[in-house]
Amino acid sequence: MPIKSYLAHPQQGMKDELIDALSKHNQCQVIPAENKEILILVTDTDDTQEEELLKEKIESISSLKLLAMVAGFNTPKN
Repeated sequence: MPIKSYLAHPQQGMKDELIDALSKHNQCQVIPAENKEILILVTDTDDTQEEELLKEKIESISSLKLLAMVAGFNTPKN
């Protein structure tokens, strides 16, 4: 199960739109910073292929300016 965390930078003035767009994905947890125009995004997917598809969808969101991965790990299924 890949679990990754990102810093998501919205386009100027589009923080709320980006929160809404990211929150539509069940594999995403969005945590907005209180004092900056930045979001913390944590993804949790079943496998690497699902993670790649999710990342492609996230990167296509028009209100997203920059997505930077902070950490990631993969726990194998038993």
